[in-house]
Amino acid sequence: MFKVATLYKFVPLDDLVGLQTQLQSICSALTGTLLIASEGINGTIAGLPDLLDHAMGQIAAIPAFRDLWYQYSKAGNKPFRRLKVRIKKEIITMHKPEVGSMPLRGQHVLAADWNNTLDEAAVVVDVRNDYEYRLGSFEGALNPKTTYFSQFPAFVDNHLTLYKDQPIAMFCTGGIRCEKASAYMLAAGFKKVYQLSGGILQYLAHTRQALSRWQGECFVFDERISLGHGLKKGNSLLCYGCRMPLTTEDLDENYEPSIRCKFCLKNK
Repeated sequence: MFKVATLYKFVPLDDLVGLQTQLQSICSALTGTLLIASEGINGTIAGLPDLLDHAMGQIAAIPAFRDLWYQYSKAGNKPFRRLKVRIKKEIITMHKPEVGSMPLRGQHVLAADWNNTLDEAAVVVDVRNDYEYRLGSFEGALNPKTTYFSQFPAFVDNHLTLYKDQPIAMFCTGGIRCEKASAYMLAAGFKKVYQLSGGILQYLAHTRQALSRWQGECFVFDERISLGHGLKKGNSLLCYGCRMPLTTEDLDENYEPSIRCKFCLKNK
């Protein structure tokens, strides 16, 4: 059994090359991806439980990362092939690097309070991309139909301005996209922006299925493909032809494992 840590923190960083070397050393026994930029750190790493715990302790001991946000889950098989520590312009790409340093963020809502927030919001927005939304989302959530997160600001400008003075609830996988999305929206004049603290992963980890408002599975960017309640591995597959996540309903006569699916044919 492997242990998986999803983590992020927005914090000003310098000497990225030195930090890259340090993280490569700390995580040498692990696999996964860590992204670092002048705005902070983001990533998912995995390994044997004792090795991951040791590495996470060392990462948290770095002064800039002492209050790092992280969420643990499990994987039956190795979820990544190798370790990558990369220096980027942004730790989550919006093509607006200034947003990462903006002081205002949406109000965090704990998983235990999220159902009430869903009921009280004028609109609920899934900040993730369309291919993620397909696998699952919260009931009634708005799908921005983006292919890349960098398209989200245009969605806000074109479709959400009517809600500037009304409560807006938003969520993403682990919370990091909501940090940038809410900062952008507050800077644009939105007044009441609420975000699910720790994202869908936190909700699925701490909400009993009988009380859950989540429908379907949550896409994750590793070999597990999707997670369900209790952060258990889901049933979704990945087409290695077009990289589209597939539900069991997508496995029609066009599906050939590791070769093609109906989306491959549709996008030809």
